[in-house]
Amino acid sequence: MSATALEQFLLRAEAMLGRLETLLPQAGTAPDWDAGIAFRWRKRGKDGLGYLQPVAHISGFGLDDLHRIEPQKKQIEQNTRQFVNGAPANNVLLTGARGTGKSSLIKACLQQFAPQGLRLIEVDKDDLADLPDIVDLVAGRPERFIIFCDDLSFEEGEGGYKALKVALDGSISAQSDNVLIYATSNRRHLLPEKMSDNATYTHTDDGDLHPGETVEEKISLSERFGLWVSFYPFQQDDYLNIVAHWLAHFGCTPAQVEEARGDALRWALQRGSRSGRVAWQFARDHAGKHS
Repeated sequence: MSATALEQFLLRAEAMLGRLETLLPQAGTAPDWDAGIAFRWRKRGKDGLGYLQPVAHISGFGLDDLHRIEPQKKQIEQNTRQFVNGAPANNVLLTGARGTGKSSLIKACLQQFAPQGLRLIEVDKDDLADLPDIVDLVAGRPERFIIFCDDLSFEEGEGGYKALKVALDGSISAQSDNVLIYATSNRRHLLPEKMSDNATYTHTDDGDLHPGETVEEKISLSERFGLWVSFYPFQQDDYLNIVAHWLAHFGCTPAQVEEARGDALRWALQRGSRSGRVAWQFARDHAGKHS
């Protein structure tokens, strides 16, 4: 390629990049807050600056759709109501069995309190280092923001662990009063636990048992969440109750719901789980076949 041809190619490439940049959200700038009630934190390129992207389609689950988790629902709803009303409220860690409604409960609270100004920002674990930028972006806004970290867990040495730890209450700057962090995880302590960790426990002369530095580090992040909410595997009757709710939601008659019990149990056996997610998946499949 001649020098002239190369120069022309580079000029065309530069012009195309310029046009593309006008189509992309400006990094580090506020989004159109009227574009939705939920946003995702996105990165432009591996090392690019982040921006908030409005979520076009949000889960339609409401609090009344979540069955057999009444104590957990009451705790999360009350904490969120306090937050929306400007009263003191806690960051929340929801832990426990998969498919039991942890993420759905947070989304249902968004639907419940969005008219009062609640907004949700979903942040991937790999982007937790950007939490200070996100907080600065929403500070001073009249809305109340939940930063949502789904399915959170860390391996040894991951940078997002320390970033979240600082964001919760370890920074020199105070956490903005219009921001809370809600996280879900299958692990209570968010880091993998090993048998060797038990060797770091020590006994004192008075018989007290004290964890060593390794264990202290693994539980220190969880302790920074003011509210812990645990979820447990469903019993068979709980699972069937949720199946019945969703079958009715999809238009099945009471007789059809009763006839589906055996199929619902076989479906759960094949999946190896009697979770709310499995119940919802069965109801969609069954109702679709019989519509």
